[in-house]
Amino acid sequence: MKLLLDTHAFLWLNDDSERLSKTVKDLCSSGAHEFYLSMASPWEMQIKSQLEKLSLAMPIEELVNKNQVENNIKILPIDLSHISYLEHLPPHHKDPFDRIIIAQAIVEGMTIVSVDQAFSAYSVPIVW
Repeated sequence: MKLLLDTHAFLWLNDDSERLSKTVKDLCSSGAHEFYLSMASPWEMQIKSQLEKLSLAMPIEELVNKNQVENNIKILPIDLSHISYLEHLPPHHKDPFDRIIIAQAIVEGMTIVSVDQAFSAYSVPIVW
């Protein structure tokens, strides 16, 4: 299964694993799934960090690179097909980062790893 981490899931995987559900912990430890991080997530983290709404233990680039190596998390770039798909998403949710993650998951046939209940308004598989 291809799993697309929501930003908070990625952060909790690194700093606060007690907040992850047992299901997510099991998926992470099984070694049977591919994990992806949308390029939207580092962008969101950078903005929140600059606004002092997020404190990170290391620079974002270092954090992402560390996870690529240690946890085999792949970066999912944002492409035109993802942006174009936004036109088809109903306006249930206004967060632009969440909306692009939803569009990416739908276009790429991925399951989103998220505790955010707003995702359930869309026709995208979610696991938590």
